[in-house]
Amino acid sequence: MRTAYSVETVRTAERELMARLPEGALMQRAAAGLAAACADLLGRVYGRRVVLLVGSGDNGGDALYAGARLARRGAGVTAVLLAPERAHAGGLAALRRAGGRTVAPGGAEELVERADLVLDGIVGIGGKGGLRPDAARLAEVAERSRAAVVAVDLPSGVDADTGQVTGAAVRADLTVTFGTHKPGLLIDPAREYAGSVRLVDIGLSLPPRAELEALQHADARRLLPVPTGESDKYRRGVVGIAAGSARYPGAAVLAVYGALRGGAGAVRYVGPAGDAVIARFPETLVSDRGPKHAGRVQAWVVGPGAGDDASAVGEVLASDVPVLIDADGLRLADRDAVRARTAPTLMTPHAGEAAALLGVPREEVEGARLASARELAGRYDATVLLKGSTTLVADAGSVRVNPTGTAWLATAGSGDVLSGLAGSLLASGLSALDAGSVGAYLHGLAGRFAADGAPVGAHDVAEAVPAAWRDVRDVTDA
Repeated sequence: MRTAYSVETVRTAERELMARLPEGALMQRAAAGLAAACADLLGRVYGRRVVLLVGSGDNGGDALYAGARLARRGAGVTAVLLAPERAHAGGLAALRRAGGRTVAPGGAEELVERADLVLDGIVGIGGKGGLRPDAARLAEVAERSRAAVVAVDLPSGVDADTGQVTGAAVRADLTVTFGTHKPGLLIDPAREYAGSVRLVDIGLSLPPRAELEALQHADARRLLPVPTGESDKYRRGVVGIAAGSARYPGAAVLAVYGALRGGAGAVRYVGPAGDAVIARFPETLVSDRGPKHAGRVQAWVVGPGAGDDASAVGEVLASDVPVLIDADGLRLADRDAVRARTAPTLMTPHAGEAAALLGVPREEVEGARLASARELAGRYDATVLLKGSTTLVADAGSVRVNPTGTAWLATAGSGDVLSGLAGSLLASGLSALDAGSVGAYLHGLAGRFAADGAPVGAHDVAEAVPAAWRDVRDVTDA
């Protein structure tokens, strides 16, 4: 499991470690890892032009000490001091001893334009808001230049805890982060600014429970339901799909497709698109008598393409099994009815649907994805899978970010496939948090496999789920 910790947690761990180490030892560990990452990116260090953008505080110190190490290996290193009176004294002295030089921000644009590597040590993980004008100007020049841009711990100008970007910020090709990931490195929009992320172990002792988690193959493999010799279709779980309408029969077909690929032993479909479903998937158990009379299920998926028919949503919410609510179901579901449920509820909105439920503009959700997912989970007393460029799964105590996916998944019907897939995992016995997390993981991986760099349709994604499943199951390392 990849984990991320808040600024407060990281700083507490740093203070505890620094109390046990000689003065300056922790910064030297960070600088050594940072310099090694820069050297790997450059390939050849001798003769390369390196520009450090140095603010006040420890991030600037990390950059200066790393710059000194690169200078000792023959790089030409220049530090642009954005706050000369507050630059880290020890790092500044080390850089000068190694042959590096310092300049003021005025006129530094040409240095940045000609650099092979620009090291962003402007603002630390506690920074809030966008960059100040001098720093913003140099960050913009660096982005336009041919230089590789490396951020120290976190791109300056992004929020470490939330992933929000509220002004000008550095766009890095590589972020070298220390001790642990920070939430902002894993959540858009900040994630886009981080580039590739390299974690340097500096010996922090962190709490067992992280503020943010991201599944990896081994975690998904551990959670995947696998039948045994004694399994039958009912023991494997039966998922009910209440979806589709005369206008949107395809939503029902795609949700059933996802459910059939999700590991449940059987799929029951209820709704007006039964003919379309049975024509495509004859193994589906089809009923037109409503959810209450469809037969026993271990979980329900309700809402994809449902139009304005609230009756099925009400019947499903009144059931005593786990329920996944998507699409039109989110609009039709009564909040009090959701909160009153005793069985797990998984809601799967995209940003627009989440904004409507929260009563805020869509842009607010997209700019504050972590806060929005947490807020929605709290309001509905449910688990929330917030879809988008960063998919988050949040409940009252945990938040997970999905690391798989591709921009090609932004295609009509893709969410219907995800609903069926995650609903099938619910029916197999996974918790709402695990079903949402594993469903998103497999769906994102299937999207990558199906796309392979080219446009795909939702049916292609569903077709690729078995390949994603096998890929996860075949992993052998921990």
